[in-house]
Amino acid sequence: MATRAAARVGRQPPQPLILTVLEQTVPALKSYILRRLLWTPPTLLVVSLLVFFLLRHIPGDPAQILLGDEATPMELVATRASLQLDQPVVAQYLNWLGRVLHADLGNSYATGEAVLPLILDRFQVSAAIVLASVALALIIAVPLGLLSAWKRNTFLDTAIGATSSLLLSLPTFWLGLLLLLVFGVKLGWVSAIGYVPLGDDWKAAIGFLVLPVATLTLIELGVLIRLTRASAVDVLDLEYVAHARAKGLSEQAVIFRHVLPNAIAPTLTMVGLILSNLLGGVAALETVFTLPGLGRLLVDSIFSRDYPVVQGCLLFTACGYVFVNLVVDLSYPLLDRRISAP
Repeated sequence: MATRAAARVGRQPPQPLILTVLEQTVPALKSYILRRLLWTPPTLLVVSLLVFFLLRHIPGDPAQILLGDEATPMELVATRASLQLDQPVVAQYLNWLGRVLHADLGNSYATGEAVLPLILDRFQVSAAIVLASVALALIIAVPLGLLSAWKRNTFLDTAIGATSSLLLSLPTFWLGLLLLLVFGVKLGWVSAIGYVPLGDDWKAAIGFLVLPVATLTLIELGVLIRLTRASAVDVLDLEYVAHARAKGLSEQAVIFRHVLPNAIAPTLTMVGLILSNLLGGVAALETVFTLPGLGRLLVDSIFSRDYPVVQGCLLFTACGYVFVNLVVDLSYPLLDRRISAP
């Protein structure tokens, strides 16, 4: 009986590779996630402290901006009291922090709207632009970077490198204005400025988003192409690549089976940084194309000294930065089996 049982065990099919990888990485990933989650509250607390107290040192009185230059001293005092700006700064921070812990970011000074729903509404616009542009840039940049590394020191490599360097040097707002002038105004191929929510009319919405997405895609192509090429060149010089070629594998198999999985990690790291930065930093692009996104909301709120909105936008962006980088770090073991834990 024992012999037959052992034989049956011996005839069992091998465990799928993905299950083996998950069994090896899940315990380490759990520990890593726990460590990152424990560090998240202190990180966000430091961000909230910096944002709150530095914002109070920006010249300008929110009450004065709300009421205008003709406001009387009594009106200013009453407005500051209604906004709780007459309290000590530490008391203001503790009151705001207490509301934040209950998912209440306060109300806008300018409009009276709740800050959290306002941020989420504007974030949808920015997220649609950023996610689409980064995905397109990644789809285009990775093959071009691999091709440039494979054909290094050739005319093709030089052409791809020169193009990526040119894209790196272009300011976002200038490229956006150029595309707007050529394709929106002169040729009239797409909608020039404005915005329509996807839920109202998805065809019109895509027409308004084409130029912003194209602008960000071109801007991010430069850094992603150069980073992918540099990582691929390092991997191509390793011994196991030469061994794979000596075994008779085709160049396509060497590139996609051996080079790409080991060269993609630095590119993914940069994608995480790009996502984190762009989600809160597309104000110039949103201003050029008059898009009601999160970046434009942040800039407008800074000019109007709308403290709750500025604090909420920056805290929300910090949370997004932590989340995106956590997801990128956790993806490493699934792409490269040599990495057992982040």
